[in-house]
Amino acid sequence: MNIALMSNDGKKELMVQFCIAYCGILAKHNLYATKTTGQLISAATGLKISLCLPANQGGSQQIGARIAYNEIDLVLYFCDPEDEDGQRRVNEIARRCDRQMVPFATNVGTAEVLILGLQRGDLDWRNIVNPRNH
Repeated sequence: MNIALMSNDGKKELMVQFCIAYCGILAKHNLYATKTTGQLISAATGLKISLCLPANQGGSQQIGARIAYNEIDLVLYFCDPEDEDGQRRVNEIARRCDRQMVPFATNVGTAEVLILGLQRGDLDWRNIVNPRNH
């Protein structure tokens, strides 16, 4: 599966801690992230991550385009509800995920449910809906 990892500035450390906790699951998948988030995760976990631009310099749009082309199967975007600029990016990603039926989490509780479901095979329906090499 192709997984996008994103986070607003106030949630980057939480995203890193989440990825440390679920490194074993994430390592079995193709990971994409905006630049700063991806670099922090990679440095802490050793995970191989394909980096996009920083979120505020077009990285959110790059991931959004991948979602629009149905190239992303799961999005974890830890958002800070107090970050107005970040909230606009979250809303755009959410709309794209809804259009393509891509599971989407904006907080650690929902992300944990999705990651554990991914491990159990609960998201294998993405392979049927969107067959391609994962």
